[in-house]
Amino acid sequence: MTGNIVLLLFIFVMAAFLGKELIAKVPSQLHTPLMSATNAISGLTVLGGLVVCSTSPTGSLSMIFGFIAIVLATINVVGGYMVTDRMLAMFKKKEGESK
Repeated sequence: MTGNIVLLLFIFVMAAFLGKELIAKVPSQLHTPLMSATNAISGLTVLGGLVVCSTSPTGSLSMIFGFIAIVLATINVVGGYMVTDRMLAMFKKKEGESK
């Protein structure tokens, strides 16, 4: 049991480290498309959390983790779309602006 927890913790730490390294090397021109892709993945996380919550017995550990996944992924989706909308608004022409 302890070996499984250590292995899962190791995988989590490695994923966090690799994710940070990958995101740090993304050129600024690709941040908006990358954010749109991560919003889609977070949307799938919301759906997965809903499935877990609907099939778990009330008060179980899996239901609690499913609820946490739903909350955090929803925050990520909403925040991501707000940032994406703000970034795209920077490229819109303002009224009275010529080419």
